[in-house]
Amino acid sequence: MTSLHIRCLILACGNTLRSDDGIGPWLADWAKDRFQGDRTIEVIRRHQWTPELAEDIAHAASVLFIDCSAASPPGSVSVIAVEASSSTNALATHHIGAPELLGLARDLYHSLPRAAVLLTVGAGSLELGERFSQPVLDATPLACAKLEEAVSQLIVHRAPRD
Repeated sequence: MTSLHIRCLILACGNTLRSDDGIGPWLADWAKDRFQGDRTIEVIRRHQWTPELAEDIAHAASVLFIDCSAASPPGSVSVIAVEASSSTNALATHHIGAPELLGLARDLYHSLPRAAVLLTVGAGSLELGERFSQPVLDATPLACAKLEEAVSQLIVHRAPRD
């Protein structure tokens, strides 16, 4: 469980055995190294987001979700604000996204972070493999820069602009 002093919770998901889907965990590891020693930032990486993460979200001042996007152009990097949504549909489909996790935090713990954003990197390949496609590999410096910028802005509770 996240303690009350966490100003920015970073939640990354992805499968490191599905090529570009592993960008979330890769960025989480990068963030752990980058923010090592900063006790106001906590990084959690998962294969997929699950309902129990709602408690961590409810206790954080802000949240940065990280995932790949099959709907975005390969290698594109974006940061968008996330609003809480109803969680009931996601629980029935075994897929829970950032809006649903925020909704669970609100519904179960009566608490929401002051700001929440989603950083995505467009996937070029989701095939079995442990290597990123060239577009995602080329996008990693930009993704790291956007991640760092988002955390800086979230710590002062402003949603980053794309």
